[in-house]
Amino acid sequence: MSVFSVDPKADSPVTTEALNDICKVFGVNLKDDEKEDYRRLLAVFDESAQELMAMPDYVPEVDMQRFPRNDIREVPKDQNTHGAWAWRCSIKDTQSNHGLLSGKTLVLKDMISVKDVPMLMGTEFVSGYVPNMDATVTTRILEAGGHILGKAVCENLCHSGTSHSAPTGVVDNPYCKGYSAGGSSSGSGVLVALGEADMSIGADQGGSVRIPATNCGLVGFKPTYGLIPYTGCGSNEPTNDHLGPMTRTVLDNALLLQSIAGNDNIDDRSFPAPWLDRLPQYLYNLKARQNPQDLTGLKVGIIKEALETPVLDEQVKKLFSQAAKDLEASGAMVSEVSIPIHKKGPAIWTAISKAGGYLTKMYGAPGHRTHNMHELNSLFLEALHSQSGWDKAYSASKNIYLNGVWAEQRHPALLAKATNLSRQLRDAYDAALKQFDVLITPTLPYVATSHADPGAAPLGQIKKQIGLTSNTCQFNQTGHPALTLPIGRLTPKEGPAAGDLEVKLPVGLQIVGKWWAEETILRVAYSWELGHDWKARTES
Repeated sequence: MSVFSVDPKADSPVTTEALNDICKVFGVNLKDDEKEDYRRLLAVFDESAQELMAMPDYVPEVDMQRFPRNDIREVPKDQNTHGAWAWRCSIKDTQSNHGLLSGKTLVLKDMISVKDVPMLMGTEFVSGYVPNMDATVTTRILEAGGHILGKAVCENLCHSGTSHSAPTGVVDNPYCKGYSAGGSSSGSGVLVALGEADMSIGADQGGSVRIPATNCGLVGFKPTYGLIPYTGCGSNEPTNDHLGPMTRTVLDNALLLQSIAGNDNIDDRSFPAPWLDRLPQYLYNLKARQNPQDLTGLKVGIIKEALETPVLDEQVKKLFSQAAKDLEASGAMVSEVSIPIHKKGPAIWTAISKAGGYLTKMYGAPGHRTHNMHELNSLFLEALHSQSGWDKAYSASKNIYLNGVWAEQRHPALLAKATNLSRQLRDAYDAALKQFDVLITPTLPYVATSHADPGAAPLGQIKKQIGLTSNTCQFNQTGHPALTLPIGRLTPKEGPAAGDLEVKLPVGLQIVGKWWAEETILRVAYSWELGHDWKARTES
Protein backbone atom coordinates (compact mmCIF):
# COMPACT_ATOMS: atom_id res chain seq x y z
CA MET A 1 0.00 0.00 0.00
CA SER A 2 1.44 3.38 -1.04
CA VAL A 3 0.62 6.19 1.36
CA PHE A 4 2.12 9.61 0.68
CA SER A 5 0.24 11.57 3.31
CA VAL A 6 -2.16 11.12 6.21
CA ASP A 7 -3.14 14.77 6.36
CA PRO A 8 -6.02 15.46 3.96
CA LYS A 9 -7.15 18.93 2.99
CA ALA A 10 -9.64 20.61 5.26
CA ASP A 11 -12.30 20.87 2.54
CA SER A 12 -12.28 17.15 1.72
CA PRO A 13 -15.68 15.74 0.72
CA VAL A 14 -14.86 12.65 2.77
CA THR A 15 -16.75 13.15 6.01
CA THR A 16 -17.56 10.74 8.81
CA GLU A 17 -21.09 10.53 7.40
CA ALA A 18 -19.71 9.59 3.97
CA LEU A 19 -17.58 6.91 5.58
CA ASN A 20 -20.62 5.51 7.40
CA ASP A 21 -22.52 5.34 4.11
CA ILE A 22 -19.75 3.23 2.61
CA CYS A 23 -19.93 0.83 5.51
CA LYS A 24 -23.67 0.44 4.94
CA VAL A 25 -22.91 -1.09 1.53
CA PHE A 26 -21.30 -4.02 3.35
CA GLY A 27 -23.66 -3.98 6.30
CA VAL A 28 -20.82 -3.39 8.78
CA ASN A 29 -19.65 -0.73 11.23
CA LEU A 30 -16.26 0.67 12.09
CA LYS A 31 -15.15 1.07 15.67
CA ASP A 32 -15.72 4.64 16.87
CA ASP A 33 -12.09 5.14 17.86
CA GLU A 34 -10.93 4.08 14.36
CA LYS A 35 -13.31 6.11 12.24
CA GLU A 36 -11.17 9.22 12.02
CA ASP A 37 -8.15 7.21 10.92
CA TYR A 38 -10.09 5.55 8.13
CA ARG A 39 -11.70 8.85 7.18
CA ARG A 40 -8.27 10.44 6.74
CA LEU A 41 -6.98 7.48 4.72
CA LEU A 42 -10.02 7.63 2.45
CA ALA A 43 -9.67 11.40 2.09
CA VAL A 44 -6.07 11.24 0.90
CA PHE A 45 -7.09 8.48 -1.53
CA ASP A 46 -9.84 10.76 -2.84
CA GLU A 47 -7.31 13.57 -3.36
CA SER A 48 -5.09 11.23 -5.35
CA ALA A 49 -8.05 10.07 -7.45
CA GLN A 50 -9.08 13.65 -8.21
CA GLU A 51 -5.53 14.48 -9.26
CA LEU A 52 -5.41 11.54 -11.66
CA MET A 53 -8.83 12.28 -13.15
CA ALA A 54 -7.70 15.85 -13.87
CA MET A 55 -4.74 14.64 -15.95
CA PRO A 56 -5.07 14.40 -19.77
CA ASP A 57 -5.95 10.90 -20.94
CA TYR A 58 -3.32 8.81 -22.74
CA VAL A 59 -4.76 7.74 -26.08
CA PRO A 60 -3.05 5.96 -29.01
CA GLU A 61 -2.06 8.54 -31.59
CA VAL A 62 -3.57 8.57 -35.09
CA ASP A 63 -1.65 9.83 -38.11
CA MET A 64 -4.39 12.04 -39.53
CA GLN A 65 -2.17 13.38 -42.31
CA ARG A 66 -1.37 9.94 -43.64
CA PHE A 67 -4.88 8.56 -43.00
CA PRO A 68 -7.26 11.54 -43.32
CA ARG A 69 -10.97 11.11 -42.64
CA ASN A 70 -13.01 12.02 -45.71
CA ASP A 71 -16.70 12.08 -46.65
CA ILE A 72 -18.03 11.21 -43.18
CA ARG A 73 -21.81 11.05 -43.60
CA GLU A 74 -25.03 9.30 -42.79
CA VAL A 75 -26.46 7.00 -45.45
CA PRO A 76 -29.81 7.86 -47.08
CA LYS A 77 -32.36 5.06 -46.97
CA ASP A 78 -32.43 4.79 -50.76
CA GLN A 79 -28.70 4.00 -50.66
CA ASN A 80 -29.10 1.51 -47.81
CA THR A 81 -31.27 -1.16 -49.41
CA HIS A 82 -30.82 -3.78 -46.68
CA GLY A 83 -30.34 -1.46 -43.69
CA ALA A 84 -26.71 -2.57 -43.29
CA TRP A 85 -24.82 0.75 -43.41
CA ALA A 86 -24.42 2.58 -40.10
CA TRP A 87 -22.14 5.36 -41.35
CA ARG A 88 -20.14 6.12 -44.48
CA CYS A 89 -16.65 7.55 -44.80
CA SER A 90 -13.58 7.19 -46.98
CA ILE A 91 -10.25 6.52 -45.29
CA LYS A 92 -7.10 5.27 -46.98
CA ASP A 93 -3.37 5.76 -47.00
CA THR A 94 -2.27 8.94 -48.78
CA GLN A 95 1.19 7.48 -49.27
CA SER A 96 2.03 4.99 -52.00
CA ASN A 97 0.97 1.64 -50.57
CA HIS A 98 1.29 -1.81 -52.10
CA GLY A 99 0.44 -3.71 -48.93
CA LEU A 100 -1.53 -6.91 -48.53
CA LEU A 101 -4.88 -5.10 -48.68
CA SER A 102 -4.05 -2.75 -51.52
CA GLY A 103 -7.12 -2.41 -53.74
CA LYS A 104 -9.45 -3.96 -51.14
CA THR A 105 -12.46 -2.16 -49.68
CA LEU A 106 -13.52 -2.83 -46.10
CA VAL A 107 -16.24 -2.01 -43.60
CA LEU A 108 -15.94 -2.29 -39.84
CA LYS A 109 -18.54 -3.44 -37.37
CA ASP A 110 -19.85 -0.34 -35.65
CA MET A 111 -18.25 -1.06 -32.29
CA ILE A 112 -14.71 -0.79 -33.69
CA SER A 113 -13.20 2.66 -33.17
CA VAL A 114 -12.44 4.94 -36.08
CA LYS A 115 -11.37 8.37 -34.90
CA ASP A 116 -13.86 11.14 -35.71
CA VAL A 117 -16.43 8.72 -37.15
CA PRO A 118 -19.50 8.34 -34.88
CA MET A 119 -19.87 4.93 -33.25
CA LEU A 120 -23.55 4.00 -32.91
CA MET A 121 -23.16 0.42 -31.59
CA GLY A 122 -26.69 -0.25 -32.82
CA THR A 123 -28.28 1.39 -29.81
CA GLU A 124 -30.04 4.45 -28.43
CA PHE A 125 -29.15 3.46 -24.87
CA VAL A 126 -26.03 5.62 -25.29
CA SER A 127 -25.64 8.19 -28.02
CA GLY A 128 -23.26 10.84 -29.27
CA TYR A 129 -20.09 8.78 -28.85
CA VAL A 130 -17.33 9.71 -31.30
CA PRO A 131 -14.06 7.80 -30.73
CA ASN A 132 -10.85 9.75 -30.16
CA MET A 133 -8.66 6.90 -31.44
CA ASP A 134 -8.37 4.22 -34.07
CA ALA A 135 -8.65 0.60 -33.01
CA THR A 136 -5.53 -1.47 -33.65
CA VAL A 137 -7.30 -3.31 -36.47
CA THR A 138 -8.29 0.01 -38.06
CA THR A 139 -4.67 1.11 -38.12
CA ARG A 140 -3.45 -2.21 -39.46
CA ILE A 141 -6.00 -2.21 -42.29
CA LEU A 142 -4.91 1.27 -43.35
CA GLU A 143 -1.21 0.47 -43.06
CA ALA A 144 -1.81 -2.60 -45.25
CA GLY A 145 -3.36 -0.44 -47.97
CA GLY A 146 -7.03 -1.19 -47.29
CA HIS A 147 -9.71 1.39 -48.09
CA ILE A 148 -12.24 1.79 -45.27
CA LEU A 149 -15.65 2.69 -46.67
CA GLY A 150 -17.54 3.02 -43.41
CA LYS A 151 -19.17 1.31 -40.47
CA ALA A 152 -21.61 -1.60 -40.71
CA VAL A 153 -24.70 -1.81 -38.52
CA CYS A 154 -24.10 -3.67 -35.29
CA GLU A 155 -26.97 -5.26 -33.41
CA ASN A 156 -27.95 -3.49 -30.21
CA LEU A 157 -24.74 -3.40 -28.12
CA CYS A 158 -23.86 -6.77 -29.73
CA HIS A 159 -26.69 -8.35 -27.72
CA SER A 160 -28.66 -10.07 -30.48
CA GLY A 161 -27.96 -13.07 -32.67
CA THR A 162 -30.70 -11.95 -35.06
CA SER A 163 -30.84 -8.71 -37.04
CA HIS A 164 -33.86 -6.73 -35.84
CA SER A 165 -32.53 -4.98 -32.73
CA ALA A 166 -30.83 -1.81 -34.01
CA PRO A 167 -32.88 1.40 -33.75
CA THR A 168 -31.96 2.19 -37.37
CA GLY A 169 -34.22 -0.70 -38.39
CA VAL A 170 -33.94 -4.33 -39.42
CA VAL A 171 -30.97 -5.58 -41.40
CA ASP A 172 -32.31 -7.84 -44.13
CA ASN A 173 -30.80 -11.12 -45.26
CA PRO A 174 -29.07 -10.67 -48.64
CA TYR A 175 -30.85 -13.78 -50.00
CA CYS A 176 -34.37 -12.84 -48.93
CA LYS A 177 -35.69 -9.68 -47.36
CA GLY A 178 -37.78 -10.24 -44.27
CA TYR A 179 -35.27 -12.73 -42.86
CA SER A 180 -32.44 -12.31 -40.37
CA ALA A 181 -28.95 -11.55 -41.57
CA GLY A 182 -27.70 -12.92 -38.24
CA GLY A 183 -26.12 -10.94 -35.45
CA SER A 184 -24.55 -9.23 -33.96
CA SER A 185 -22.23 -8.39 -36.92
CA SER A 186 -25.29 -8.18 -39.15
CA GLY A 187 -24.33 -5.26 -41.36
CA SER A 188 -20.85 -6.66 -41.85
CA GLY A 189 -22.25 -9.88 -43.28
CA VAL A 190 -24.74 -8.19 -45.58
CA LEU A 191 -22.41 -5.57 -47.09
CA VAL A 192 -19.81 -8.20 -47.98
CA ALA A 193 -22.42 -10.63 -49.32
CA LEU A 194 -23.93 -7.89 -51.51
CA GLY A 195 -20.50 -6.93 -52.83
CA GLU A 196 -20.70 -3.39 -51.44
CA ALA A 197 -17.40 -4.09 -49.69
CA ASP A 198 -14.77 -6.75 -50.29
CA MET A 199 -14.41 -7.76 -46.66
CA SER A 200 -15.26 -6.80 -43.12
CA ILE A 201 -14.16 -7.12 -39.52
CA GLY A 202 -16.83 -8.40 -37.16
CA ALA A 203 -16.76 -9.08 -33.44
CA ASP A 204 -17.70 -12.41 -31.88
CA GLN A 205 -18.61 -12.92 -28.21
CA GLY A 206 -20.89 -15.93 -28.63
CA GLY A 207 -21.07 -16.43 -32.38
CA SER A 208 -21.47 -12.88 -33.66
CA VAL A 209 -19.07 -13.36 -36.59
CA ARG A 210 -20.09 -16.92 -37.38
CA ILE A 211 -23.87 -16.41 -37.17
CA PRO A 212 -24.11 -13.61 -39.75
CA ALA A 213 -21.41 -15.21 -41.88
CA THR A 214 -23.54 -18.36 -42.00
CA ASN A 215 -26.80 -16.53 -42.69
CA CYS A 216 -25.14 -14.43 -45.41
CA GLY A 217 -23.21 -17.26 -47.08
CA LEU A 218 -19.73 -16.04 -46.06
CA VAL A 219 -16.57 -17.38 -44.52
CA GLY A 220 -16.35 -16.07 -40.97
CA PHE A 221 -13.42 -16.77 -38.67
CA LYS A 222 -13.27 -16.38 -34.88
CA PRO A 223 -9.55 -17.03 -34.41
CA THR A 224 -7.70 -18.07 -31.28
CA TYR A 225 -8.44 -15.80 -28.32
CA GLY A 226 -6.16 -12.78 -28.55
CA LEU A 227 -4.72 -13.46 -32.01
CA ILE A 228 -6.38 -10.24 -33.21
CA PRO A 229 -5.92 -7.41 -30.67
CA TYR A 230 -9.15 -6.01 -29.25
CA THR A 231 -7.73 -2.55 -28.55
CA GLY A 232 -10.23 0.21 -29.28
CA CYS A 233 -13.33 -1.98 -29.54
CA GLY A 234 -16.48 -1.98 -27.43
CA SER A 235 -16.28 -4.89 -25.01
CA ASN A 236 -19.07 -7.18 -23.88
CA GLU A 237 -16.96 -9.39 -21.62
CA PRO A 238 -13.16 -9.45 -21.89
CA THR A 239 -12.68 -13.22 -21.63
CA ASN A 240 -14.92 -13.98 -24.61
CA ASP A 241 -14.32 -10.91 -26.81
CA HIS A 242 -12.95 -11.78 -30.26
CA LEU A 243 -12.59 -9.95 -33.55
CA GLY A 244 -12.74 -11.88 -36.82
CA PRO A 245 -12.58 -11.51 -40.61
CA MET A 246 -15.71 -11.94 -42.73
CA THR A 247 -15.13 -12.57 -46.45
CA ARG A 248 -16.62 -14.26 -49.51
CA THR A 249 -13.76 -16.75 -49.91
CA VAL A 250 -11.31 -18.66 -47.76
CA LEU A 251 -8.32 -17.06 -49.47
CA ASP A 252 -9.63 -13.57 -48.71
CA ASN A 253 -10.20 -14.64 -45.12
CA ALA A 254 -6.58 -15.78 -44.84
CA LEU A 255 -5.47 -12.51 -46.44
CA LEU A 256 -7.38 -10.35 -43.98
CA LEU A 257 -6.30 -12.44 -41.01
CA GLN A 258 -2.67 -12.10 -42.07
CA SER A 259 -3.13 -8.31 -42.26
CA ILE A 260 -4.64 -7.70 -38.82
CA ALA A 261 -3.37 -10.45 -36.49
CA GLY A 262 -0.51 -10.33 -34.00
CA ASN A 263 0.41 -8.88 -30.60
CA ASP A 264 -0.07 -5.10 -30.40
CA ASN A 265 1.64 -4.70 -27.00
CA ILE A 266 -1.44 -2.85 -25.65
CA ASP A 267 -4.20 -5.41 -25.21
CA ASP A 268 -3.11 -8.20 -22.88
CA ARG A 269 -5.46 -10.57 -24.71
CA SER A 270 -3.00 -10.35 -27.60
CA PHE A 271 0.18 -10.84 -25.55
CA PRO A 272 0.47 -14.61 -26.19
CA ALA A 273 -0.03 -14.04 -29.94
CA PRO A 274 2.99 -13.96 -32.25
CA TRP A 275 4.71 -10.63 -32.88
CA LEU A 276 4.14 -9.29 -36.38
CA ASP A 277 7.54 -10.43 -37.66
CA ARG A 278 6.80 -13.99 -36.48
CA LEU A 279 3.19 -14.22 -37.61
CA PRO A 280 2.34 -17.21 -39.82
CA GLN A 281 1.89 -16.27 -43.48
CA TYR A 282 -1.68 -17.57 -43.59
CA LEU A 283 -2.42 -16.59 -47.19
CA TYR A 284 0.96 -17.41 -48.70
CA ASN A 285 1.22 -20.78 -47.00
CA LEU A 286 -2.31 -21.72 -48.08
CA LYS A 287 -1.64 -20.79 -51.70
CA ALA A 288 1.70 -22.60 -51.67
CA ARG A 289 0.18 -26.04 -51.06
CA GLN A 290 0.84 -28.22 -54.10
CA ASN A 291 -2.45 -30.12 -53.90
CA PRO A 292 -4.72 -27.99 -51.68
CA GLN A 293 -7.72 -30.29 -52.00
CA ASP A 294 -5.81 -33.27 -50.60
CA LEU A 295 -6.50 -33.89 -46.90
CA THR A 296 -4.79 -37.27 -46.71
CA GLY A 297 -3.74 -38.12 -43.16
CA LEU A 298 -5.78 -35.37 -41.54
CA LYS A 299 -8.14 -36.49 -38.77
CA VAL A 300 -11.57 -34.86 -38.46
CA GLY A 301 -13.80 -35.39 -35.42
CA ILE A 302 -17.55 -34.85 -35.56
CA ILE A 303 -18.70 -33.68 -32.13
CA LYS A 304 -21.49 -36.16 -31.41
CA GLU A 305 -23.32 -33.87 -28.99
CA ALA A 306 -23.47 -31.11 -31.60
CA LEU A 307 -25.89 -33.28 -33.56
CA GLU A 308 -28.15 -33.84 -30.56
CA THR A 309 -29.38 -30.32 -29.89
CA PRO A 310 -33.21 -30.37 -29.86
CA VAL A 311 -33.55 -27.49 -32.33
CA LEU A 312 -31.29 -29.00 -35.02
CA ASP A 313 -33.12 -29.07 -38.37
CA GLU A 314 -32.84 -32.49 -40.03
CA GLN A 315 -32.14 -30.86 -43.40
CA VAL A 316 -29.24 -28.91 -41.87
CA LYS A 317 -27.98 -32.17 -40.40
CA LYS A 318 -28.11 -33.82 -43.86
CA LEU A 319 -26.09 -31.05 -45.48
CA PHE A 320 -23.59 -31.20 -42.64
CA SER A 321 -23.25 -34.99 -42.98
CA GLN A 322 -22.68 -34.62 -46.72
CA ALA A 323 -19.94 -32.05 -46.09
CA ALA A 324 -18.29 -34.46 -43.65
CA LYS A 325 -18.36 -37.14 -46.38
CA ASP A 326 -16.80 -34.64 -48.77
CA LEU A 327 -13.88 -34.18 -46.39
CA GLU A 328 -13.52 -37.95 -46.22
CA ALA A 329 -13.49 -38.12 -50.03
CA SER A 330 -10.61 -35.64 -49.98
CA GLY A 331 -8.54 -38.05 -47.90
CA ALA A 332 -9.42 -37.04 -44.35
CA MET A 333 -10.21 -39.66 -41.72
CA VAL A 334 -13.60 -38.67 -40.31
CA SER A 335 -15.26 -40.16 -37.23
CA GLU A 336 -17.47 -39.15 -34.31
CA VAL A 337 -16.13 -38.11 -30.92
CA SER A 338 -18.20 -37.69 -27.77
CA ILE A 339 -17.57 -34.55 -25.69
CA PRO A 340 -20.44 -34.61 -23.15
CA ILE A 341 -19.63 -31.22 -21.61
CA HIS A 342 -20.25 -29.63 -25.03
CA LYS A 343 -23.94 -29.55 -24.08
CA LYS A 344 -23.14 -27.64 -20.89
CA GLY A 345 -21.07 -25.09 -22.80
CA PRO A 346 -23.94 -22.64 -23.40
CA ALA A 347 -24.75 -22.58 -19.67
CA ILE A 348 -21.09 -21.92 -18.79
CA TRP A 349 -20.92 -19.18 -21.42
CA THR A 350 -24.20 -17.65 -20.22
CA ALA A 351 -22.99 -17.33 -16.63
CA ILE A 352 -19.83 -15.55 -17.72
CA SER A 353 -21.43 -13.38 -20.40
CA LYS A 354 -24.19 -12.22 -18.03
CA ALA A 355 -22.32 -11.84 -14.73
CA GLY A 356 -19.05 -10.77 -16.35
CA GLY A 357 -20.81 -8.68 -18.99
CA TYR A 358 -22.59 -6.75 -16.25
CA LEU A 359 -19.30 -5.98 -14.49
CA THR A 360 -17.74 -4.90 -17.79
CA LYS A 361 -20.62 -2.53 -18.48
CA MET A 362 -20.27 -1.11 -14.99
CA TYR A 363 -16.51 -0.88 -14.59
CA GLY A 364 -14.81 -1.38 -17.97
CA ALA A 365 -12.34 -4.25 -18.13
CA PRO A 366 -10.89 -4.61 -14.61
CA GLY A 367 -7.92 -6.89 -14.25
CA HIS A 368 -6.73 -6.39 -17.83
CA ARG A 369 -3.84 -4.46 -19.28
CA THR A 370 -5.52 -2.73 -22.16
CA HIS A 371 -6.75 0.64 -23.37
CA ASN A 372 -10.01 1.50 -21.62
CA MET A 373 -12.48 3.69 -23.48
CA HIS A 374 -13.63 5.28 -20.23
CA GLU A 375 -15.61 8.02 -21.99
CA LEU A 376 -17.83 5.28 -23.42
CA ASN A 377 -18.10 3.57 -20.04
CA SER A 378 -19.18 6.89 -18.50
CA LEU A 379 -22.00 7.12 -21.04
CA PHE A 380 -23.18 3.64 -20.03
CA LEU A 381 -23.24 4.57 -16.35
CA GLU A 382 -25.04 7.84 -17.03
CA ALA A 383 -27.69 6.10 -19.15
CA LEU A 384 -28.15 3.29 -16.64
CA HIS A 385 -29.00 5.66 -13.81
CA SER A 386 -31.79 7.48 -15.59
CA GLN A 387 -35.25 6.18 -16.40
CA SER A 388 -35.13 7.70 -19.88
CA GLY A 389 -31.83 5.93 -20.57
CA TRP A 390 -33.12 2.64 -19.22
CA ASP A 391 -36.22 2.87 -21.37
CA LYS A 392 -34.03 3.11 -24.47
CA ALA A 393 -32.07 -0.05 -23.64
CA TYR A 394 -32.73 -3.16 -25.72
CA SER A 395 -34.42 -6.06 -23.93
CA ALA A 396 -31.29 -8.25 -23.97
CA SER A 397 -29.25 -5.38 -22.52
CA LYS A 398 -31.74 -4.88 -19.69
CA ASN A 399 -31.63 -8.62 -19.10
CA ILE A 400 -27.84 -8.53 -18.69
CA TYR A 401 -28.07 -5.79 -16.06
CA LEU A 402 -30.84 -7.60 -14.20
CA ASN A 403 -29.02 -10.94 -14.39
CA GLY A 404 -25.79 -9.29 -13.28
CA VAL A 405 -27.26 -7.69 -10.17
CA TRP A 406 -29.06 -10.93 -9.29
CA ALA A 407 -25.83 -12.92 -9.67
CA GLU A 408 -23.92 -10.38 -7.59
CA GLN A 409 -26.48 -10.56 -4.78
CA ARG A 410 -27.62 -14.20 -4.86
CA HIS A 411 -24.80 -16.09 -6.58
CA PRO A 412 -21.62 -14.13 -5.82
CA ALA A 413 -19.39 -17.12 -6.68
CA LEU A 414 -21.08 -17.76 -10.04
CA LEU A 415 -18.50 -15.96 -12.18
CA ALA A 416 -15.60 -17.69 -10.47
CA LYS A 417 -17.28 -21.10 -10.72
CA ALA A 418 -18.15 -20.62 -14.39
CA THR A 419 -14.57 -19.52 -15.09
CA ASN A 420 -13.27 -22.78 -13.62
CA LEU A 421 -15.83 -24.78 -15.59
CA SER A 422 -14.82 -22.99 -18.77
CA ARG A 423 -11.34 -24.38 -18.20
CA GLN A 424 -12.87 -27.84 -17.85
CA LEU A 425 -14.67 -27.23 -21.13
CA ARG A 426 -11.42 -26.19 -22.80
CA ASP A 427 -9.62 -29.25 -21.45
CA ALA A 428 -12.32 -31.50 -22.89
CA TYR A 429 -11.87 -30.05 -26.39
CA ASP A 430 -8.09 -30.18 -26.00
CA ALA A 431 -8.32 -33.87 -25.13
CA ALA A 432 -10.35 -34.50 -28.29
CA LEU A 433 -7.91 -32.44 -30.33
CA LYS A 434 -5.10 -34.76 -29.27
CA GLN A 435 -6.91 -37.42 -31.33
CA PHE A 436 -8.08 -35.14 -34.14
CA ASP A 437 -6.61 -32.27 -36.12
CA VAL A 438 -9.96 -30.45 -36.25
CA LEU A 439 -13.47 -30.86 -34.87
CA ILE A 440 -16.59 -30.07 -36.89
CA THR A 441 -20.21 -29.19 -36.15
CA PRO A 442 -23.12 -27.56 -37.93
CA THR A 443 -22.47 -23.86 -37.32
CA LEU A 444 -26.12 -23.07 -36.68
CA PRO A 445 -28.96 -25.53 -36.03
CA TYR A 446 -31.38 -23.92 -38.48
CA VAL A 447 -31.45 -21.40 -41.34
CA ALA A 448 -32.18 -17.72 -40.84
CA THR A 449 -35.51 -16.97 -39.19
CA SER A 450 -37.92 -14.20 -40.13
CA HIS A 451 -37.63 -10.94 -38.23
CA ALA A 452 -39.39 -10.51 -34.92
CA ASP A 453 -42.63 -8.55 -35.12
CA PRO A 454 -42.13 -4.78 -34.74
CA GLY A 455 -42.87 -3.80 -31.16
CA ALA A 456 -42.65 -7.39 -29.93
CA ALA A 457 -42.40 -7.91 -26.16
CA PRO A 458 -38.98 -8.95 -24.75
CA LEU A 459 -39.67 -12.69 -25.07
CA GLY A 460 -40.94 -12.15 -28.60
CA GLN A 461 -37.70 -10.41 -29.54
CA ILE A 462 -35.53 -13.13 -28.08
CA LYS A 463 -37.45 -16.31 -29.04
CA LYS A 464 -36.29 -16.08 -32.66
CA GLN A 465 -32.82 -17.12 -31.53
CA ILE A 466 -33.54 -19.97 -29.12
CA GLY A 467 -30.72 -22.50 -29.37
CA LEU A 468 -29.00 -20.48 -32.09
CA THR A 469 -25.58 -20.50 -30.38
CA SER A 470 -25.74 -24.16 -29.31
CA ASN A 471 -22.48 -24.91 -31.16
CA THR A 472 -20.76 -21.53 -31.27
CA CYS A 473 -20.63 -19.88 -27.84
CA GLN A 474 -18.54 -22.64 -26.26
CA PHE A 475 -15.50 -21.66 -28.31
CA ASN A 476 -15.69 -18.04 -27.23
CA GLN A 477 -15.23 -19.19 -23.68
CA THR A 478 -12.51 -21.75 -24.43
CA GLY A 479 -10.73 -19.53 -26.94
CA HIS A 480 -10.37 -22.21 -29.62
CA PRO A 481 -10.29 -20.93 -33.22
CA ALA A 482 -13.54 -21.65 -35.08
CA LEU A 483 -14.39 -20.91 -38.71
CA THR A 484 -17.69 -21.18 -40.53
CA LEU A 485 -17.91 -22.06 -44.21
CA PRO A 486 -21.06 -22.06 -46.40
CA ILE A 487 -21.91 -25.63 -47.53
CA GLY A 488 -25.41 -25.41 -48.96
CA ARG A 489 -28.82 -23.75 -49.00
CA LEU A 490 -32.26 -24.63 -47.70
CA THR A 491 -35.79 -23.31 -48.12
CA PRO A 492 -37.09 -21.57 -44.97
CA LYS A 493 -39.88 -23.31 -43.06
CA GLU A 494 -41.40 -20.19 -41.51
CA GLY A 495 -41.83 -16.55 -42.35
CA PRO A 496 -42.93 -14.82 -45.56
CA ALA A 497 -41.09 -17.24 -47.88
CA ALA A 498 -41.95 -20.48 -46.05
CA GLY A 499 -42.10 -23.34 -48.53
CA ASP A 500 -41.10 -21.15 -51.49
CA LEU A 501 -38.64 -23.38 -53.34
CA GLU A 502 -37.23 -20.36 -55.16
CA VAL A 503 -35.88 -19.01 -51.85
CA LYS A 504 -32.78 -20.66 -50.46
CA LEU A 505 -30.96 -19.58 -47.31
CA PRO A 506 -27.34 -20.55 -46.49
CA VAL A 507 -26.18 -23.32 -44.15
CA GLY A 508 -22.71 -23.40 -42.55
CA LEU A 509 -20.07 -25.90 -41.45
CA GLN A 510 -18.03 -24.99 -38.37
CA ILE A 511 -14.39 -26.11 -38.20
CA VAL A 512 -12.65 -25.91 -34.81
CA GLY A 513 -8.93 -26.36 -34.18
CA LYS A 514 -6.23 -26.28 -31.54
CA TRP A 515 -5.14 -22.93 -30.14
CA TRP A 516 -2.99 -21.12 -32.75
CA ALA A 517 -3.82 -23.75 -35.41
CA GLU A 518 -5.53 -21.32 -37.79
CA GLU A 519 -3.55 -22.71 -40.72
CA THR A 520 -4.99 -26.19 -40.25
CA ILE A 521 -8.55 -24.83 -40.15
CA LEU A 522 -7.96 -22.73 -43.27
CA ARG A 523 -6.52 -25.78 -45.03
CA VAL A 524 -9.66 -27.83 -44.37
CA ALA A 525 -11.98 -24.99 -45.37
CA TYR A 526 -10.03 -24.25 -48.55
CA SER A 527 -10.06 -27.91 -49.56
CA TRP A 528 -13.84 -28.08 -49.32
CA GLU A 529 -14.35 -24.72 -51.03
CA LEU A 530 -12.17 -25.65 -54.01
CA GLY A 531 -14.10 -28.83 -54.68
CA HIS A 532 -17.70 -27.71 -54.19
CA ASP A 533 -20.20 -25.05 -55.19
CA TRP A 534 -22.14 -24.42 -52.00
CA LYS A 535 -24.91 -22.56 -53.78
CA ALA A 536 -25.68 -25.61 -55.90
CA ARG A 537 -26.13 -27.89 -52.90
CA THR A 538 -29.71 -27.87 -51.61
CA GLU A 539 -32.14 -30.27 -49.95
CA SER A 540 -32.58 -33.59 -51.73
